[in-house]
Amino acid sequence: MSLTGTSFFVTLIVATAVAMIGTIALWTRIRGPRPVRWLAHAVMIGLCQLTAIGVVATWINNSYGLYASWDDLMGTTHNANAIAMPGPPVQRAKFNHSTKGGVLDTYFHGRKSALSGQVLVWTPPQYDNPAYRHKRFPVVMLLHGVPGSPQSWLEHGGMPGAYSDLLNQNKAHPFILVMPVVNPGSVDTDCTDLPNRKVATWMSVDVPDLISHKFRTLRGPSGWGLMGFSTGGFCAARLPLQYPKVFGAGAALDPDPLTGDKSVLTNPTVRRVNSPTYLVRHTKAHVSLFLATSREDRASPVSYITQFQAAAANSPVTVRTLFLPTGGHNYNTWSAEYPPAFAWLSQWLSAPR
Repeated sequence: MSLTGTSFFVTLIVATAVAMIGTIALWTRIRGPRPVRWLAHAVMIGLCQLTAIGVVATWINNSYGLYASWDDLMGTTHNANAIAMPGPPVQRAKFNHSTKGGVLDTYFHGRKSALSGQVLVWTPPQYDNPAYRHKRFPVVMLLHGVPGSPQSWLEHGGMPGAYSDLLNQNKAHPFILVMPVVNPGSVDTDCTDLPNRKVATWMSVDVPDLISHKFRTLRGPSGWGLMGFSTGGFCAARLPLQYPKVFGAGAALDPDPLTGDKSVLTNPTVRRVNSPTYLVRHTKAHVSLFLATSREDRASPVSYITQFQAAAANSPVTVRTLFLPTGGHNYNTWSAEYPPAFAWLSQWLSAPR
């Protein structure tokens, strides 16, 4: 039974109701010495509390997408140890059909980063249209938060359906959507290259290498962009600045601190020089960034973005901001930011050609 499935949530609600009704019905019928009755009553109360807490915890998880599966919750995902469980190289990586929305799924080993991880891919309807058979397509990499996984985009982020709706309404042009794991081996580095874990290389070299080998993609930064939320939003703001020859645009939705997260990179120098705010002050790259948050999002306040915007004032980087009046650090807010984010990416990235 899926951790995020409706059946599991309903089962917990039913179990809570049964525990409460059973406690009421049996409370006065317990027989035996007083210690035995007390113990039985304590167990009954505990069951009621346990099931009720389970309902609330599951509702919170489903609302915020903290964990996408049982494996994700228990830390036993198949990519939990990238060294012990390397995937096949790009040439031998196989894409399997996912169970949702025509999404393809693979697990591979990056040649440059030496990391292995999961990548989901969705191609727009035009990709298989005979009229487009000789055209190459732009790519948008969707970057999840931490905790989370690529499935977070499917289970909670409404993809690819939310994007398909925008495509059908001519509010965005056709993109190949690529959803890679942003923390291979379940180690979060804010998409930064560290001496023993080169996650930036995984994101900017190995994943594009895989997608370019397996799909008809445009070459150059005008054909590659990023969109992410929370930790993924931080990465979407940072990677175009650090790898402008790979990514031409990025959309950061309610990003983590753009000066760097002390809890992720404890070394202050490493954290500073790898932060988007530092990079935008020193870049000569002509890239485009869309940064959005809600004025009610305490985890990603407006000050993160205004500080970055000030740092970018004398740079060649094009920055657009969006501040929603309401909304928390959750998928309802991020979904509301999809239309302007995809419109921005469509403006700065090439259409299929």
